[in-house]
Amino acid sequence: MATPSIPNEFSLSTACFGDRLTKIEDQIFTAVAMGFRCIELGLTEAPVTMDGLCEAQRETSTSLCSMVAGCRDVKHGEMIAWKLASPEEGERERALNSIRRHLRLAETWQVPRIILRGSRVANEDLNRRSNELEARVAKEGLGEDGAEGELAGEIRELAHEVQQAGQSQIEHLCRGLHTLRKDAPDISFCVEPGERLDDLLGIEAMGWVMDDLDGICYWHDVGNVHLRERQGLPNQGAWLDRFAGRMGGLHLQDAAGGELGLPIGLGEVDFKMVSEYAPKQAQRVIEVGARHGRAEILSSVQSLLDLGF
Repeated sequence: MATPSIPNEFSLSTACFGDRLTKIEDQIFTAVAMGFRCIELGLTEAPVTMDGLCEAQRETSTSLCSMVAGCRDVKHGEMIAWKLASPEEGERERALNSIRRHLRLAETWQVPRIILRGSRVANEDLNRRSNELEARVAKEGLGEDGAEGELAGEIRELAHEVQQAGQSQIEHLCRGLHTLRKDAPDISFCVEPGERLDDLLGIEAMGWVMDDLDGICYWHDVGNVHLRERQGLPNQGAWLDRFAGRMGGLHLQDAAGGELGLPIGLGEVDFKMVSEYAPKQAQRVIEVGARHGRAEILSSVQSLLDLGF
C-alpha cells in the first residue's frame, strides 16, 4: 500500500494536473505522493481516463470527496450542466440529463458531493456590457475612488440588472435542483458562484437559492469571489458572513489583479480571514492553476497550515 510522504487533511482537485496526467490512476498516485488522501474530480479541458480508479483507491486508501459537474457541449463549447437555469426548456432538459449521468457515476464511485456552478444570464445586452466592464477593470482598475467611483457604480448597476433579469432563470435553477435531489437523495448538492459580472449567482441570487431549497449547500470559491470583489462587488467577508452556515466546502486558490489560480500566499486573498469563517466540517480543496506544479501545490499546503487552516 502506498503511504503519503507528507500527510495533510486537504483535498486536491484533479484540475491542478491539467493535461499533464490523463489517467485517473496516475493522478491519484501523484496526489498521494504529495500527502493527499482526498481527491476532487475537477474540470479539465482534456478528458481523463477513469480506468483503474477503484484499484488505485484500494491501493492508496484514498477517497473521492467531491465532483464538479461539467460535460462540454461539443457543438457550442459550453458546459451542458451549466444550462440548468437556461430559459430554453430543451437546454434545461439536456442539463438535467447531463447531471443525472454525473449522479450515476457519483453513486458508482461513492462520491458524496456534486458541485454545480452558475452560468451567465441569458441576456445579450447584459453579456456585452459585462464584457466591456470587465475589460475596463482589467485595463484601468476601479480608479482612484475605488468602490466609490463611477466605474464601480456602473458595475453595481449591472449586477442589479442581472439580478432582476435573472429571476426567472433562478426559478428554473431551483426547480432543476429540486428534481435532482429527488433523483439522488443521498448525494449532497453544492452551488458555487462564478467569476463573471453577469453570472446568475450574485450574492442576492445565491441567497434566494439557499432560502428556497433546504439541504442545498453553498460552495465558496476564494479566487472567484476575490476577482468579483476587485470589480466592485461584495467582498469575501460579505459572502462568508452570509453563507458560512450553509457551506459545504471551499475551492482554495490565490488571486492577484485579474489572475486566478495562483499558489496560496502569492496573491492578495486574506486567507487568515477566510479560515476564521470556514466551518470545521467544510471540505477544503486546493485548486491552483494547472500551470503550477508539485512544488507550488506543496507550498500552498504549508501556507494554508501557517495561516490557520
